[in-house]
Amino acid sequence: MKAWIALPLIALALAGCAGKTAYRESCATQLDAAWKELDLAKAEGFAGAVSYSKALSLLTGAKTQQQFEGYESCTAKAEKARFYIRESRAGR
Repeated sequence: MKAWIALPLIALALAGCAGKTAYRESCATQLDAAWKELDLAKAEGFAGAVSYSKALSLLTGAKTQQQFEGYESCTAKAEKARFYIRESRAGR
């Protein structure tokens, strides 16, 4: 393969790898915070609330996305879970 063809392909491959890991740290940070907040909500007695159940479901999905390197989706799910945790703690 000629160099002028190979270089753009290599650059494209590297850009794809960088994009895949762009949300890795955010995913981990959001998940850690959400699990801690969920534990606190449970300790405060909000474990039976609908919002708590939604948050737990979203966190389970986020963890699955993290394991399959779907970091952007993981981040979005964890952020949404944190919203529902706040709603749960507010009694909604």
